[in-house]
Amino acid sequence: MQASPTNPVCDVLVIGGGPAGSTVATLLAEKGHRVTVLEKARHPRFHIGESLLPANLPLFDKLGLRAEIAAIGMEKWGAEFVSPWHEHRQTFEFADAWDKSMPYAYQVRRAEFDEILIRNAGRKGAEIIEDCRARDVEFLPNDGGAVVRAEHRDGREETWRCRFLIDASGRDTFLGNRLQAKHRNPKHNSSALYGHFTGAKRLDGRKAGYITIFWFEHGWFWFIPLADGTTSIGVVTWPYYMKTRNKPVRDFFLDLIAGCPALQERLVDAELVSEVEATGNFSYVCDRSHGANYLLLGDAYAFIDPVFSSGVMLAMNSAFVGADAVDTCLRRPGQAAMALKRFDRVMRHGPKAFSWFIYRVTNPTMRDLFMSPRNVFRVKEALLSVLAGDIFDKTPIWPSLRLFKALYYLVSLANLKRTLRAWRRRKSNIRPVEDPEGVGCR
Repeated sequence: MQASPTNPVCDVLVIGGGPAGSTVATLLAEKGHRVTVLEKARHPRFHIGESLLPANLPLFDKLGLRAEIAAIGMEKWGAEFVSPWHEHRQTFEFADAWDKSMPYAYQVRRAEFDEILIRNAGRKGAEIIEDCRARDVEFLPNDGGAVVRAEHRDGREETWRCRFLIDASGRDTFLGNRLQAKHRNPKHNSSALYGHFTGAKRLDGRKAGYITIFWFEHGWFWFIPLADGTTSIGVVTWPYYMKTRNKPVRDFFLDLIAGCPALQERLVDAELVSEVEATGNFSYVCDRSHGANYLLLGDAYAFIDPVFSSGVMLAMNSAFVGADAVDTCLRRPGQAAMALKRFDRVMRHGPKAFSWFIYRVTNPTMRDLFMSPRNVFRVKEALLSVLAGDIFDKTPIWPSLRLFKALYYLVSLANLKRTLRAWRRRKSNIRPVEDPEGVGCR
């Protein structure tokens, strides 16, 4: 693929117009760079991942978008955990986290939320090209940038030459696939079904906006109330179990819900008003976050599991750190190596901070600790800080988290037979299955 003098040229080409791509495009355009965003769909478009974290709010403030997002959002002041192995329900408030300045977040329809972000990028000077899918890339010699071939919805092809390429393509993992850098996460494996309901029973008062996590025998459910009265319901389960489906996906989904009495009770008067969507294996990671003239942001780099609603926050945070790195690479090449090293450190830290908990969230010991939290040595506050997404700033949560992990291991040892059974079962649950993306649910 050869560049031509007639091809469009930009400083930064961003593949993907989701939270990561729109945010990095906004920030780099504000810094004076010529930025083009290629988005395969046209906003507004449906996307899953409707629950945000309190750590998102400072990022909205920096983008000047807090009021716009508040106008479409359902306030989320905390979370509820429901376990069939425990008689009580456990609630958490973000206001009880270590840093009291981020007491709530929002639940949002992603079609509305993502459109706010991408239109803001356009207002700030980024060129937004929708209905245009990146198809191929060639990196130029001597770190001279990249040439990207893309295809418009009407079949027209166009080629861009850029000084720096940013992959914010989400689960499409544009560069991860082409560089053969994407790998299945051997420590986790999950699939999901989800749909929207009306008439679901919510909690009272400001708890009405809580996200609820329902554990059940084969994984967990999310219950996310939205501002327009609908509720997003999804189940995350093991791919091998999803492969047992022998009926239409809608019926399979409703049967799974029926197998969780606590959730079924909340949906007695509810109606499923959307198609049931399926997503295959969530969990993967790329073996690199960057090269000399490219970055991978958000889900284009890694994704583990949606249980802690971390996806949008990690994507947007990666965009802030990525924008600083790209700006340094383009303006001060002598400092590029240091900037990219810092970017890589942040990219690896985010998934690592959440993954220890995600890998164990269905473990009986972890369920017990979540359902009966104690704040000895501020352990509960530190755990809530993780749930709030406060993992990148200077909040001193890490010594308390180490104590929490030590407590987890001590309780596990005290219940050794149960621990070994849980370990063997999880090892079986996360085993790879053939065609994990299909899961027989299309």
